[in-house]
Amino acid sequence: MLSKVKRLLIGRPRKSTALEDEKLNKLKALAILSSDALSSVAYGTEQILLVLITAGFAALWYSIPISIAVLGLLIILILSYRQTIFSYPGGGGAYIVAQDNLGKSPSLIAGGSLLVDYILTVAVSSSAGTDAITSAFPSLHDHRIAIALVMIIFLTIMNLRGVTESASVLAIPIYLFVVAIFVLIISGIIHYVAGGAHAAAPQFGATVSNVSLFLLLKAFSSGCSALTGVEAVSNAIPNFRKPAAKNAATTLMMMGLILGCMFIGISLLAYWYGVRPNPQETVISQIANATFGRGVIYYIIQGVTALILFLAANTAYSAFPLLAFMLAKDKYMPHMFMVRGDRLGYSNGILFLSIFSALLVIVFGGNTENLIPLYAVGVFIPFTLSQLGMMIRWIRLKPAGWVVKLAINTVGMLTTLSITLIFIFTKFSQVWVVFIFLPLVLYFFMKINKHYKNTAEQLRIDITKDKPMVKGNTIIIPVAGITRVVMNTISYAKTLSDNVVAVYVGVDDEAIQKMEQKWEEWDVGIRLVVLRSRYRSIINPLRKFIDTVEWKKADEDHITVLIPQFITKHWWENILHNQTSLLMRAYLINYKDVIVTTVPFHLNK
Repeated sequence: MLSKVKRLLIGRPRKSTALEDEKLNKLKALAILSSDALSSVAYGTEQILLVLITAGFAALWYSIPISIAVLGLLIILILSYRQTIFSYPGGGGAYIVAQDNLGKSPSLIAGGSLLVDYILTVAVSSSAGTDAITSAFPSLHDHRIAIALVMIIFLTIMNLRGVTESASVLAIPIYLFVVAIFVLIISGIIHYVAGGAHAAAPQFGATVSNVSLFLLLKAFSSGCSALTGVEAVSNAIPNFRKPAAKNAATTLMMMGLILGCMFIGISLLAYWYGVRPNPQETVISQIANATFGRGVIYYIIQGVTALILFLAANTAYSAFPLLAFMLAKDKYMPHMFMVRGDRLGYSNGILFLSIFSALLVIVFGGNTENLIPLYAVGVFIPFTLSQLGMMIRWIRLKPAGWVVKLAINTVGMLTTLSITLIFIFTKFSQVWVVFIFLPLVLYFFMKINKHYKNTAEQLRIDITKDKPMVKGNTIIIPVAGITRVVMNTISYAKTLSDNVVAVYVGVDDEAIQKMEQKWEEWDVGIRLVVLRSRYRSIINPLRKFIDTVEWKKADEDHITVLIPQFITKHWWENILHNQTSLLMRAYLINYKDVIVTTVPFHLNK
């Protein structure tokens, strides 16, 4: 039944030879890998206004120069990551760049920050999408967490079905959003020029007494949340069709152009229309309402905005599993992240991302404003390390035109470092958890790596010297009675060794006497050892007996415990039986020199 449900939701398994069919063309990649960055248009301007409004309505005109500064940073980042794509066409972005040029610790900081950022991306996107829905339908405001969790489940299923299939479905609403925002911007400009804007805009250039440099820097750093997701293309180059690097670079430039136009357009309209941040209604909702009224077009714009905010998480679903794969390949994450699922995606990475992002949504109550500062810091740390790594690369290799490339990355590094520091100093009360969480992530990376190294060292053999050692085999069979299950196990045991002993643990004299009598009558040619249990425990007497046998026989024999177990026809029937065999196996598997094996007997009714 579970298998049928899985096939219904995820689809039939795909052959490994179909991997090339899972690669993305530029249009699909633009939709899937740019959805995070493009969706930030829906809340980037709003984050600037939320900070400025604390100084009064008149201070909102500062949103225009701040938006222009954010646009300049976007251009720097696009040019910088374009260079990264051609320098590291294998993908991995900041993690690989830092690993190659800065060393192990900086690369793990970059990798850990990006993993955290992708988890936050899903949480922020689902929360922001819920905000868009509740702006149009305020009655749903109390159900924000449930709506966000449903969307996370939907995206999980879509991505488990495979990259190509999810891209084909999810690209449509993403491009609808781009069209809708450009329609809104063009219509809004026409509406404003025609004198249709009713709200008075704050006077441009007006001096506001309580606006400090600290406040402006805080607003600028908040606006930079619109740049999260820019690095996703450089991380996911292996997802592109050949020539992968060229297609990725083209996609990055297209994304930068679209994002820049939409962001500055929304910021201008917000200023012209005198939009104030409202916890019950998003900035885009207010602009659409002022331009079109609450008619069909308004609800279309709100609908596709909600969709893009939800689907922005899909960028993380594309990039997180690939980055987790690279870290697992370098033995810093569990090897399960290297395994492809039925549909050729890294399904363990997808599930891990979904579970942790859902937990964040629940813990933060779906509050986007609380999540965004963490989200932005998580991505600007890798931004900075990536730029610094590229600087060192150009100085080290000195390829043709390296001075210009170095200049681009130097400006990028200084800018992103400044943004990171601004975030830390202006929003420390919201981002302090990063300074606890990141060291913990690095600690786990190092512990995992140490484990894999220790394991490899203990498992490694010298094929010229180390040979298998031939020993005998002493077999112990725990029995609870004389049944077909026990007979099946004894039959198997006799094919392995002549030294077989059955062990019965009895709790009262009558049961022990009856068992000894039946065993003698059965006469199967193996000795029965009876152990008395004063406290009705089966495991403890058996453990002591195995300890004795191990002490006497371990040097000359392997000690094998064969556990008889019957398998019911239906899964639910297991509930009706004691699971003694499972408990026994779970306990005995920890013995260093004892082999524990279950011998199944299948019931057919």
